[in-house]
Amino acid sequence: MKLQRARSTKKGRIEIIPMIDVMFFLLATFMIASLSLQKLNALGILLPQGQAEQTKVEDKITITVQKDGQILLNKTPVAIGALQGALQKLPQDHKDVVIAADKDARHGDVVKAMLTARSAGISDFSIAVDNE
Repeated sequence: MKLQRARSTKKGRIEIIPMIDVMFFLLATFMIASLSLQKLNALGILLPQGQAEQTKVEDKITITVQKDGQILLNKTPVAIGALQGALQKLPQDHKDVVIAADKDARHGDVVKAMLTARSAGISDFSIAVDNE
């Protein structure tokens, strides 16, 4: 005859579902926090609507073109003739520029700013848009 123990022993288990929930919560928290860390040196202008990926969080040169045609380099007003000299004075490790143009800015003003930046040795441009 087989005798049963008074206490039955259970094997321990690792519950993985609560761990997955915690990992998804941490992932969502870090994604939202990283979006708020993006630094853009543009002023408050109405950007055109569009879909774009987020840029890396690094210090970029920002050329802002306002609807009245005024051009700003990292929030500092600059004339179109002085833009090339101002860009050449910046450190050489900055080779990419964010163009933040008001949605009502004239196309010619934006192109003129980009061509001036290109003549200053800038080769990579990004266009800032508002996500729809």
